[in-house]
Amino acid sequence: MSELSPESALETIVVPRASDIGNFEVRRALPSVQKRSVGPFVFLDEMGPAVVPAGKGMDVRPHPHIGLATVTYLYDGSIMHRDGLGSIQLIEPGEINWMTAGRGIVHSERSTPEARRVDQRLFGLQMWVALPRDKEEMDPAFDHYGLDAQPVIEGEGAWVRVVAGSLLGRTSAVQTQSPLFYGDAKLQAGASLELPAEHIERAAYLVEGTVRVDGQNHESGRLLVFAPGRPVTLTAVGGPARFAVLGGEPLDGPRFVWWNFVSSRKERIEQAKEDWQRGRFDQVVPGDTTEFIPLPEKH
Repeated sequence: MSELSPESALETIVVPRASDIGNFEVRRALPSVQKRSVGPFVFLDEMGPAVVPAGKGMDVRPHPHIGLATVTYLYDGSIMHRDGLGSIQLIEPGEINWMTAGRGIVHSERSTPEARRVDQRLFGLQMWVALPRDKEEMDPAFDHYGLDAQPVIEGEGAWVRVVAGSLLGRTSAVQTQSPLFYGDAKLQAGASLELPAEHIERAAYLVEGTVRVDGQNHESGRLLVFAPGRPVTLTAVGGPARFAVLGGEPLDGPRFVWWNFVSSRKERIEQAKEDWQRGRFDQVVPGDTTEFIPLPEKH
């Protein structure tokens, strides 16, 4: 990658690192060496796209979180969420599962028996939003939102679903704990979207196709982090394109991330590690009680 000029709309470009987790590949864009967070978003994984063969599926065993909200957004496929609060919720494309871990929660994510009967295409994004310091120990919660909670803006070859927060003059019904935005954008070939400068930290994760920014083309599987203070125009070239736009206000201080734990205090993460090892989390996940993910020796 060529070095970015001081006048560029781009602050940095992140090429995610890929890992195979069994039935499909995951690419991690945040955190990275180049960028630890964008607004309150401290974690971004792209899962798939992959065709999971009949008889198999996604199986993320029960595991814990603290100090964050997990955000699941699917383009294809379905996932059954279960957690220690008793939540049992199927998520399908365009819907959103927003789980607030707070002081601690345990959950699992699996393919349903019905989905395992046939080949299933699985494709989506999973993100973590760090909670503000004064809300890191709030009570855990889970909320599911359908398509009616997310306004859609369209015209001149552009389509944008405002998934969370406020974007382009519209506001989602998804409840968040900090100022942020997250949108799902699709452009027809040659169409453009201007991302305003109203949010200090902004980025776009390219899911499909190629987009041009400042005269340079960028292919899918890239996180484009934008410089603050100026609008940015993204144009689809060579065909249609799809990307997520995300960001918000900067974090209210540094965050430490270890395994599934996020906190402004290192000692809180050490406590969470010990709590999971000693069974102090409420580990009862309805319908998923026979196994769990142990604390890793290293991370």
